[in-house]
Amino acid sequence: MNESMKVRSRHLGRDAYLYIRQSSMRQVIENVESTKRQYALRARATALGWPEDRIVVIDCDQGESGASAAWREGFQRLVTDVSMGRVGIVMGLEVSRLARNSADWHRLLEICALTDTLILDEDGVYDPAHFNDRLLLGLKGTMSEAELHVLKARLRGGILNKVRRGEYRCPLPTGFVYNETGEVAFDPDSRVKATIAYFFETFARVGSAHQTVKVFRNEGLSFPSRRRNDAANTTFQLLTASAALRTLKNPRYAGAYAYGRRHYRRTTDGSKVRGRQMSDWLACIPNAHVGYISWDQYQENLRILERNGQGYALARASCPREGAALLQGRAVCGVCGRHFRVRYADRRGKSEAWYVCDRGNGTAGEPNCQCVAGNPIDEAVGRLIVEMMTPSAIETALEIRKEVEGRREEADKLRCRAIEKSQFEADLAQRRFMMVDPANRLVADTLEAHWNDKLRALAAAREERERARHEEALLNDTIEKRLLAMTTDFKELWADASLSNRERKRLLAQIVEDVTLMKLPADGITKIHIRFKGGRIETLTALNPKSSAQQIKTPSTIVKLVDQLLNDHICSEIADILNERGLRPGGSARRGCGDKRFTSVRVRYLVHTYKLRSRYDRLRERGMLTSKELAQSLGVHEATVLNWAKHGIVSRHAYNGHFWLYEDPGPNPPVKHPSRWHRLADRAVDSTTEKSQLTHMQPEEV
Repeated sequence: MNESMKVRSRHLGRDAYLYIRQSSMRQVIENVESTKRQYALRARATALGWPEDRIVVIDCDQGESGASAAWREGFQRLVTDVSMGRVGIVMGLEVSRLARNSADWHRLLEICALTDTLILDEDGVYDPAHFNDRLLLGLKGTMSEAELHVLKARLRGGILNKVRRGEYRCPLPTGFVYNETGEVAFDPDSRVKATIAYFFETFARVGSAHQTVKVFRNEGLSFPSRRRNDAANTTFQLLTASAALRTLKNPRYAGAYAYGRRHYRRTTDGSKVRGRQMSDWLACIPNAHVGYISWDQYQENLRILERNGQGYALARASCPREGAALLQGRAVCGVCGRHFRVRYADRRGKSEAWYVCDRGNGTAGEPNCQCVAGNPIDEAVGRLIVEMMTPSAIETALEIRKEVEGRREEADKLRCRAIEKSQFEADLAQRRFMMVDPANRLVADTLEAHWNDKLRALAAAREERERARHEEALLNDTIEKRLLAMTTDFKELWADASLSNRERKRLLAQIVEDVTLMKLPADGITKIHIRFKGGRIETLTALNPKSSAQQIKTPSTIVKLVDQLLNDHICSEIADILNERGLRPGGSARRGCGDKRFTSVRVRYLVHTYKLRSRYDRLRERGMLTSKELAQSLGVHEATVLNWAKHGIVSRHAYNGHFWLYEDPGPNPPVKHPSRWHRLADRAVDSTTEKSQLTHMQPEEV
């Protein structure tokens, strides 16, 4: 169909839109002919009947790719106006100028068909409402998208070919630059090089990215950073955990050329970056250029980071920390084989360490395997280490001290370099100020303020160095003499309060591989199997600490003594005997209990609690009788028995404060005498007067 026949008056009554686009700014600047050809389409619109003032040119998407319409404002405006029925014809040099994405292209076709809008390219005019034109436009859109894929594949293939040879120039991390020949070299700034080298040395020492950040913070050190592709502007700022992890995981610091460590892909949630395993990298060439660490050290750093991140792993030996638990990260459960966790609890006014195996509980709801008190275990292991220390181990302890001094010197050198840089910037600001014309006050005031800022920064750097030197002063002569004296007795060095828990654990890590703990509650002990670095194994035992109930429990020796004393004494007498011997009941040593003593009530409580035979049962087993039973046996009144016992005629034994049992006189019972006293006793008079008389009469009156 002729082009003029497709253009109707209803189309001419609306505007003609000319869409102009090129994929990059380089093409806009260099490929000017393409731009001219696109602008020349206005003549086609004029020839079809549109006046010049009804032709709208959209060229705000110059330098934008047609792969998507998300960031193309001009294309979005075009689609909006078409959907509003304002456009009679859409013009583009070719389909690829309008869109290289099938979704965007077919969406435009659908809207044009609904609003009766024509489409014009260099080949002709098309009506999307007609099937043949719609089919042809769809085919052109598919070919345009395929063309983009082919272009990308060609460019990508060339890049990957250079990548496999290690020749493709990628942005370098902080600390590296490209030299004149295009090779990777260290940053010429000595402060940058020294700081990065000190960073890797610190991580090798402490074994944790977070602890490395703490060291830099405590020592007042900054870490170099620069923007992407801006090697000229390197700034120093506080080291963060994310920056530390990025540095440790970057293989370029190990001198390796790496490419394709991340996969870029668009998803529905907007994320498009995903990390790859090392085996999936597009290129990895070790020893391709200079590095701050070796490739083996880089691999070891990755393993350390992986272990540190396995919070619920079956086996995890963590790096030494500040806590008092000596076997932190090296204690292994003898039941399940997992590494113990360390828990601290404040009890009885002090902090106690406990080794707890609760990983099965956290992952599968299993009961805890073991919970072992740390203090007895640490003391037993510490004694063994002290006994087995050799002169070479003592030299190791001294080397640790020297290493601490070396770290302080290295940190001081970094601070000196910071002062040198601040001095250079202050001198440069001074020279600029001195060269300005004094009459130009606006410029002079600005340069003077800049000079003052640099002088303040220089003063702050110097003050920071003096403060750090004051806080981290080297050992004086007195401490050195003390250290030399302690080398003769490693036990003193091991117990030295100035030796931090972290350093003590590091020293232990050089000797011990792991320690397996097996708690035996029935025996009240814990077996300790120590595996040394060379493969030697030692087995120790440690007493389990008493529980709170056991600590307030009366000792078994006192219970046995009470059992013996019950044969001859009542509870009140036993309490006096125990107090005279200086013995105290259980629980008297607790805080706030004071100096408690034994009482008859406490003795009776022990008899009842430990199920001891009572004094009454013991006397009955020896044949003792009650007053009533003895009176019936002798054929006398019970009052007579009481008076005989009172005056020693019948033997009696107390089994409580006011209760007695009586011995059977056997074949020689007391003889009744027909005296007035006995008659009164036999009658058992009830009157108060006669009872008083009976009480005051003496045996001699009989």
